[in-house]
Amino acid sequence: MANAASAAFGSRIRSGIVISPTSVPAPPAFRLILAEHPEPGSGSLAAGHQALDMARMVPASDRLLVLLSGGASALMAVPATGITLEDKRRTTTLLLHSGADIRAINTVRKHISAIKGGRLAVATPGECRTLVVSDVVGDDLSFIGSGPTVADESTFADARHVLERFGGVTEYPESVVAYLEAGIRGERPETPKPGDPRLDRSSAAVIGSRLNAMHGAAAEARSRRYNVVVIEKPVVGESRVTGPALVAEMLTRARSLPPPVCMIAGGETTVTVTGSGHGGRNQELALASAQALADANAAAIFASAGTDGVDGPTDAAGAIVDSSTVSRAAALGLPRIESYLRNNDAYAFFDRLGDLIRTGPTGTNVDDLQVLLFS
Repeated sequence: MANAASAAFGSRIRSGIVISPTSVPAPPAFRLILAEHPEPGSGSLAAGHQALDMARMVPASDRLLVLLSGGASALMAVPATGITLEDKRRTTTLLLHSGADIRAINTVRKHISAIKGGRLAVATPGECRTLVVSDVVGDDLSFIGSGPTVADESTFADARHVLERFGGVTEYPESVVAYLEAGIRGERPETPKPGDPRLDRSSAAVIGSRLNAMHGAAAEARSRRYNVVVIEKPVVGESRVTGPALVAEMLTRARSLPPPVCMIAGGETTVTVTGSGHGGRNQELALASAQALADANAAAIFASAGTDGVDGPTDAAGAIVDSSTVSRAAALGLPRIESYLRNNDAYAFFDRLGDLIRTGPTGTNVDDLQVLLFS
C-alpha cells in the first residue's frame, strides 16, 4: 500500500512510516518500523508513538493518509495512561487464547489504548483519509486494526464484559481492570462516538476484503477448468467444530456437480487454547476435518490457510488434508488426531506428514481461505 501511495503521489508525500512485522523495502520518504504481532512489543510501542507524532504534525491544510490492514492492533500500540506495555501484551495473549473473536478482542484493545478507537484521527489537525484492507468478517471499520481513525460505538462497560466472559476479570492485569472500571465511572475519556465533531474531517473506506481473495481464487480455479462454487457465507466459530461441518457441506455440494469441482470459502475462526502445543486456527481447522475426509471415501483434498501467510505463532500459513491423511498418520505411528487437538498441537502433526502450507508473509491480510478440490 505504501508503494502504491508513493507511485500515486510522488513528491507530494512529505513523510511517511511503514509499520511491518518483517523487514520490507520502504519507498522514498517512508521510514520502516519493525513491530511485533500478534502480541504487541517494544517495536509496536515505538511505531504507535511515531504514528501519533506524525498525526499531530500534520497542518490543518494538509491530509493524513492512513493505509490500514489487519494486524495493526498489535503492530501499532500505545497503552492508555497507567497501563504498561506488558499489561497490554498479557491482556492480548489471554484474549487470543480464550476463544474470543476479533470483535471482542478489539473492544478491549480500543478501551486500553491511546491511539485506537478513533484517537489517531482525533490527534491530527489535518484531514484524515483512511483506506483499509479488511481482515474482519463483515468489514466493520471500527474493528479493523481496532479502528484508529473511525468512531467507536462500544463502551468501557462492553470491554469489561468481554473480560468477564473470557476468563473472568481476576485473570487480567489489575491496571487494565482498574482502567476499564474508571472509564465506566466516567473518570476516563470514552472513545470518540458517531457524531463526534472531532471526526468531522475523517473518512474511511474498505478497498479489499476476503471476497476479493475468494473471487480471485475462483478465477484461478476456472482458468484450470474447475467447476467453481464460492460459499460467500463467512466461515466463523471454533475451528475444530467449524472445520468438519464446512467439509461436509462442501462435499455434499460438490457431489451434485460434474467433476472436477473447486469449492471456496473464507472467514476467520477462533481457537480456545487449553493445551501447550503449537499451531494456528487454520491448522486446527484442517486437522479437525481430516476424519471427515477419511470417512467420505472421496477423491478430495482440503486446505485452510491465512491470506497473510501466517497462521498463529508458526512459520506456516495453514495445512492440507485429504482422504489419506488419517491412514498416513497411522502408518507413521503418530498418536490419534484427538490427542493433537487436545494439546492444540496441529503444527506437530502436519509437520511430520509434510502437509503444512508455507508461503512466508504475503504482505496483505484478508482473512483465511478454505478450498476443497473434488474429482
